[in-house]
Amino acid sequence: MASDRAATDRRREVQRVLVTALVINLTMTGLKLLIGLLSGSLAVIADAMHSATDALSSLMGLITNGLSDPRPDRDHPYGHDKYEGIGALAIAGFILFTAIEILIKAGERWLEGIPPLRINGQELLLLLVVLGFNLVLALYERREGKRLKSQLLMADARHTTSDIWTTVIVLLGLTAAWWFRINWLDVVLAAPLAVLLIRVCWDVVRTNLPWLVDHIAIAPEAIHEQAMGVPGVLNCHDIASRGVLGQRVFIDMHMVVDTDDLPTAHTITERVEDRLEQRFGPVRCTIHLEPKDYAEQAITFRGTHG
Repeated sequence: MASDRAATDRRREVQRVLVTALVINLTMTGLKLLIGLLSGSLAVIADAMHSATDALSSLMGLITNGLSDPRPDRDHPYGHDKYEGIGALAIAGFILFTAIEILIKAGERWLEGIPPLRINGQELLLLLVVLGFNLVLALYERREGKRLKSQLLMADARHTTSDIWTTVIVLLGLTAAWWFRINWLDVVLAAPLAVLLIRVCWDVVRTNLPWLVDHIAIAPEAIHEQAMGVPGVLNCHDIASRGVLGQRVFIDMHMVVDTDDLPTAHTITERVEDRLEQRFGPVRCTIHLEPKDYAEQAITFRGTHG
């Protein structure tokens, strides 16, 4: 019960961070859109679109975090943690959508003709203030994501970080365009912005996809080493693990113990579980006890991928 309450408290803290991010992102979106419309800058409007996807990401994060109850129930006996991973992939989708929109708008403007920019120092200063808010928000989300061990917050922090870089590029480009009167520089900025967003999208997918497809969480050799270090364990094989290390890992294994007494065997398995939890953090173990004749040398599975 204590662990369930702790997990629930973590979800509430994640929601608090996401609400803060949502409010800031909506404010930044409005400011960037205002600057973009006043100046006629495609780069600023594209940056505003990126901030809008930040806001959508935070909103979707609130929805998915509400669904990702870590406590098991009858329909979800392994909990609901993967909703966070799904939410992170949705964030990646928003990032990719933004990159494509930037490229399309840049191409249209290049073909139709580049209008002169209507920008001044006050608008550039306002963009600098927006950049400062984005930087503080990214650092805050990353810090809280690590503290709360939330994949969703870490993904949202990556998205916010990409917004920082896009705003930096836009700010430098517009400063040069304003200072040297180079209007086409505003459109040229679209390409690196899109590439940067696509890279962030890939990073989010690469981080969360292994979790969703039940990729190995802990090397079976490491689990084997810990289990064999418990007195009374003779053999440990068919080891499998999935989940997120540091958040929750599900471990399955077959084990042979040096006793024929059921209570003693049960005590040994509990010691193995305690040792694994001390070493790897929250784990949920399923240990299948076998007779001594069933001992095997292969500690895990082999198949298509090795």
